[in-house]
Amino acid sequence: MAQEVNNGYRHILPIQIRFNDVDKFGHVNNTVYFQFYDTAKTEYFATVCEDVDWERVAIVVAKIEADFVSQIKAGDHIAARTRTTKIGNKSFHLEQDIIDVDTLEVKCRCASVMVLYDLEHHQTMPFPDAWRQAIRQYDGLE
Repeated sequence: MAQEVNNGYRHILPIQIRFNDVDKFGHVNNTVYFQFYDTAKTEYFATVCEDVDWERVAIVVAKIEADFVSQIKAGDHIAARTRTTKIGNKSFHLEQDIIDVDTLEVKCRCASVMVLYDLEHHQTMPFPDAWRQAIRQYDGLE
């Protein structure tokens, strides 16, 4: 998909809809969307920030909001798009959405504030300069 079509998102991850994601009404249950977003966040960081030591560092959700625009059905082909919009000292803001890859219709939008957490010392931690630079370059942030 072309960059213009993706509204500035560079990271696009195709998502497979599993049998158990679909409820008896034939659509993906709203709670499953957050699993899709988690999968995309993990892949985003694996792509953008090299050498993340997941044994020492966690990225935790401090706030999350979702706007459910249109239902996703079992046969839909979807992808999750992820980008960072703001980086603070210990936190950052993510925008994500789920689109139908055939129609480019946005199915859901998500905004979250994420916090870096030091698993060894059990406290929040400063944003590493290398990550900050990598994300700024990848997502074109100032």
